[in-house]
Amino acid sequence: MSTVVLVGAQWGDEGKGKITDYLAEQADLVVRYQGGNNAGHTVIVGETTLQLHLIPSGILYEDKLCVIGNGVVVDPEVFFEELENLKGMGISGDNLRVSDIAHLIMPYHKILDSFEEEKRGELKLGTTRRGVGPAYVDKYARRGIRVGDLFEPKLFREKLKRALEYHNFILTGIYGAEPLKQAEIEEKYLEYGRRLKKYVEDTSLLIYEAVKSGKKVLFEGAQGTLLDIDHGTYPYVTCSQPISGGAATGSGIGPNFIEKIVGVTKAYTTRVGEGPFPTELKDEIGDFIRQNGREFGTTTGRPRRCGWLDGVVLKYAARINGLTSIAVTKLDVLSSLPVVKICTGYKLDGRYIEHFPHSLEELSRCEPVYEELPGWKEDISSARKMEDLPPNAQRYVKRIEEITGLRISLIAVGPAREQTISLENVF
Repeated sequence: MSTVVLVGAQWGDEGKGKITDYLAEQADLVVRYQGGNNAGHTVIVGETTLQLHLIPSGILYEDKLCVIGNGVVVDPEVFFEELENLKGMGISGDNLRVSDIAHLIMPYHKILDSFEEEKRGELKLGTTRRGVGPAYVDKYARRGIRVGDLFEPKLFREKLKRALEYHNFILTGIYGAEPLKQAEIEEKYLEYGRRLKKYVEDTSLLIYEAVKSGKKVLFEGAQGTLLDIDHGTYPYVTCSQPISGGAATGSGIGPNFIEKIVGVTKAYTTRVGEGPFPTELKDEIGDFIRQNGREFGTTTGRPRRCGWLDGVVLKYAARINGLTSIAVTKLDVLSSLPVVKICTGYKLDGRYIEHFPHSLEELSRCEPVYEELPGWKEDISSARKMEDLPPNAQRYVKRIEEITGLRISLIAVGPAREQTISLENVF
């Protein structure tokens, strides 16, 4: 058995797409297990930059099977847009599979997402307004529509009718919007069903049989630990479970099938949207990191909030996910800074703490306690071995290992696939 779960160890945007693409070369299956097209993964190979929101990052390898698991909410429009973009690059997409029990993002989900975010005013969550949250709400309210329903027109029409009765009541009665017409949605989505059918199957069985036969399976999470619906900075979170436990439920395998769990972290910290961020830098260093790291959202284009690496967050992520190693991305972004810092604890109301508080009120009062390390001026983008890094960069990496108590398995020194230092064989 050889299975690896790749999870974000911060607030998402850690560079999971690059690491997934790098590890996919060794895998037989790449499985996306949660989230929707609110996630954005950027993969750079040679002169090609590919931005994916729904399709797994391993899609560039046509000999790998790429699976969209049952824990994902699927917008068929986005699915086919990405597929067409891939075909325009000479990638067929024939190696894609979609779970028959994954839930669908419907037109009313996207409309409601936008209305609800506007209604929150100053308390807005920073949602991408892609309909992901409302789709998960319908899933747990048991009025959701699943991919497999598209292949049973009578059942689909009945489910759509019940859903529209509810959502049109909300749209017209609360937001004063026009009601949505069933016939228009019905026609469009049944056509999506006809086009989707070739990709759809029982992916839980597919993954199970792959694992049992000894194939290498890579599970790709979207977002990050601190955006987890239970363990993140609630309510400034996503509506699914990016943590490693979500890989089992979101792909339909038992947790005993998971062998290794790799947490992906930037060499610094970023987050998009609202909520507390103890190490945030609102100065010229924060601006430097943002510009040098091109820290703008793949999905929304929004500038990301930037700050020093938070060791408290990483230790929390290690505990919640059961991490077996860490992949550090964007180490090159810190080059030329005279000093680099790592947060090793917080001061909360005069007390020193090393744990990550669940209370947002407490977290907002936390002041980071930093350890300063000397920076490096050298360009490290061509480094391919640990010893290629300047001594100060090596010292920084080693300190991350000491703080987290975990080995670092991969270091990214640039966005391209080949700009990766492998310190151990993840598979």
